[in-house]
Amino acid sequence: MPTTEFDTSLPSIRQVQNLIKQAAVVDFKLVTGDLLTGKILWQDPGCVCIADENNQQTTIWKQAIVYLQPKG
Repeated sequence: MPTTEFDTSLPSIRQVQNLIKQAAVVDFKLVTGDLLTGKILWQDPGCVCIADENNQQTTIWKQAIVYLQPKG
């Protein structure tokens, strides 16, 4: 069961928060094999939301992410 607390002591949470602050463009590889690219707008304990180059927002369940990688 996913945690309901947002534990900012975890390195993965801090890394995503830094990517949000930097407005970095990030690739997300999903368990489906899809690759999504965008800037992370926010995260909560279960999801992240990204905006693509057209400002289209997509909410991704964290359990669907294989990896995330900053571009460039």
